[in-house]
Order: sequence, then C-alpha cells, then structure tokens
Amino acid sequence: MALVTAQAIKEMVLRTKQEMAPLRTGRVLKRTAVRILLTVLAAVFLCPVNPFMGILHAQEKDTILSDSGIVYPGGYDLNTVGDIKGKITGIVIPESGPVQLTLNSETETYIILASPGWYWEDMNAGIEKGTEITVRGSKSLGKNGKLYIIAQEIRMTGSKKTLSFRSEKGNALWDSGSQTGRTSSQKGGSGSSSGGLGSSSGGFGSSSGSRAGGASSGAGRGRR
Repeated sequence: MALVTAQAIKEMVLRTKQEMAPLRTGRVLKRTAVRILLTVLAAVFLCPVNPFMGILHAQEKDTILSDSGIVYPGGYDLNTVGDIKGKITGIVIPESGPVQLTLNSETETYIILASPGWYWEDMNAGIEKGTEITVRGSKSLGKNGKLYIIAQEIRMTGSKKTLSFRSEKGNALWDSGSQTGRTSSQKGGSGSSSGGLGSSSGGFGSSSGSRAGGASSGAGRGRR
C-alpha cells in the first residue's frame, strides 16, 4: 500500500512539473520582452539627440497665419528684403508657429516673425524687452493693417551676436534638418546687395492684396 501511494505521489509531482513548464517559459519570455522594450524607450528618450525630433521639426508645412494672412514659413519675398533698426517692446513664444517680436523703429511698429519656438530656444537668443537690434528680412503688410518682417537674421546693437534664421535666398535654416539654432559672434552678419535701412528694394508687399500692390511689386510704404 505504501509503495502504491509513493508511486502515485511521484507521478503527480511529475505531471505538475510538466504542466508548469509552459507557464514558466511564458513568464520568462514576457519578462524578457518587457526588458527589451524598456531599453529601447530609454535609448530613444535619454539620447542627447532624439532621432525622431529632427524629422518632426524639419517637416514644418506652410500655413496661413490667421491674424495677418501671411504664409509662414514660405512667405519670404526677396523683392521686399531690407533692414530695420529699433527696440524690442514685446516677445511672444507660442506653442506652434513663429516667435513674434514687436519692434519699434523711429517711425513705425513692426512684428518680426522669427522662427519656430524650439529653434529659437536652441539659439539661446538672449533678446528681451528693451534690446536694440537690426533685423533683416522680408517686409509685408498684413491683412490686419500691421507691418511684418519675416526675419532672415537679427543683429544685436553694440554686440557681435547675430541670430540667423534663413539663407540669403530666404530658405528656412530649420528646414535643413538642423536641430540647433545658428548663432554667430562674427561682426556684421550677412550682407546683401539690397542693403541696409532704406533699401531701394524695400517697400511692403501685401500678402492679402488689400492695402498694397502685392509682395512682388515692393511698392507702397517703402523708404529709399
């Protein structure tokens, strides 16, 4: 009787081990999969340069800004490029769309459309209210009657610091896939044949066509 009982217990233990083996294997595989997933996520989000961020930033599409009717970032018009000097009186860094600076010159008030917020922050711009600058860019008249400048670069008055947003042809630097804003310490910034304040190519094109003869004409309120 004792022999039969011992044999029965032995068979029961063997069957139990056989039944538990798949369960243990499943748990091991699950733990392994979780470890792999956590490792991948850590590599992506803790990496100094997130490989997905550059793709996200570089694919910014043209939009029409609701308040001004200006196309951004693709509304840069080489026919209305000029320089404006003045003092910053306001800064707005939105969650989406361009950073907007309010610039008071000797005669007019302009809204500077700079770059996306992430690019601006990467530049460590150092611009605040009261900063005197010279901005170079494409000037236009918004449908709301305000004057706008799509910035190519901003030069700090009395400093060698230059913030670059676009190439001489007006191409946005952040669309090149660069994840770091361009800040130069070289004096004078970039030159152009359309030259300085009072450029003959100046004038204000209107993106909406309501108060000027279009951006390509460069007519209207330009100063020589």
